[in-house]
This record gives sequence, C-alpha cells and structure tokens, in this order.
Amino acid sequence: MKSLVTKDFLLNNETGKKLYHTYAANMPIIDYHCHLSPQEIAEDRRYESIAEVWLGGDHYKWRLMRASGVDEAYITGDKSPEEKFEKWAEVLPYTIGNPLLHWSDLELVRYFGVTESLTKNNWKAIYEQCNKVVQSEAFSVKKLIEQSNVKWICTTDDPIDTLEYHEQIAADTTFKTTVTPTFRPDKVLRIEEAGFVEYIQALSKASA
Repeated sequence: MKSLVTKDFLLNNETGKKLYHTYAANMPIIDYHCHLSPQEIAEDRRYESIAEVWLGGDHYKWRLMRASGVDEAYITGDKSPEEKFEKWAEVLPYTIGNPLLHWSDLELVRYFGVTESLTKNNWKAIYEQCNKVVQSEAFSVKKLIEQSNVKWICTTDDPIDTLEYHEQIAADTTFKTTVTPTFRPDKVLRIEEAGFVEYIQALSKASA
C-alpha cells in the first residue's frame, strides 16, 4: 500500500500549501516537551535496528499493541527485535484516524526512504531496508537531531535527576542544538505508590 505521505500531505488548499512550503517547512524545531534521553544525546547513541528505535521505549506504540491484544512478550518482553517489529506491523494498519499511522508513514519516508505504508505483508523488506539506514554512519542521535533542524530541546526531568548529561551536551561545541532540562514532578503527587516515602527522602536530600 502506498504511503499516506506525499509532498502536500495534510495540505488541502493552496493557502495551506503556500504557508507550509514557503514559510514553515524550513523553520527550525523548538521541542518544548519530549521524552528524549539526555544520556543518549550526550553519548550520541547509535542503534542496532529499527525495532530498537521505534519500539524500545515508545509507550504510545506499547499502549496500542496491548489494546490490540498483542502479548507483552512482543512489547517489553524477551521476543527478538524482529519479532516485535513484525507484531507492530500487524497492528499498524488498524490505526486509521490515529496519529501513530501518520507518524510512522512520515518517519519511513523522511528518514528511511520507504514509500509504502508498513503492513504484515511487507514488514520484512521494510525491516531490512530500515536496518541498513540505522546501521549507517549518518544514523546517530546527534546526527538525527541536526538533520531534523532542531534548534532547542527541552527534556523531561524529575526534580531529583542529576544534570551531568546536560553539562556534557553543553560542553560539546560541535553540537549546535540547545538541550535544557524541564521540571516534571509527577512522582511528588503519586502518594499511593510504593516507594513514595523513599522518593520524598531523596527529594529532600537533593534540595538540601
């Protein structure tokens, strides 16, 4: 099946096309909320497979797979990356109307040169094609950020998180993207969870 993503994807009139292609397309990205790992940015992490990139920590994809009845072994369990990717390919076509389908098509086109939507029929060929890209020299965290024209990244940080990786990133003068922490004190509100007292003790120590 042909990818949903075209040159004018989601642009339904001439005004929209002009605004996007003339003005918005080349503007830098300022990402004020994300779940990127400061450690992975600092260490310029490289990946082994598209499964690791897409399914290694994406709770949106995990939630969809669980809702679709996929066994946890294929989500966070001990199945191989290839087997997990195959399961994701099986459920993705059922997400019509969900941004996960658009995001997946968009990423396949822009970063991997894949012009077909991922399905249970073509997953193997797409898996192999994407892995060739993933394992190339140009595919690392910092290179992907630069390729995407990202000017500023705000990571999601707990009040007791240390900031040594942010310091490492800031010290790298060859990396032009600014990466700063943000305040995400969710655990302060989770009074019913196990370990809450220990967390408060750690917070007290960190803020002393």
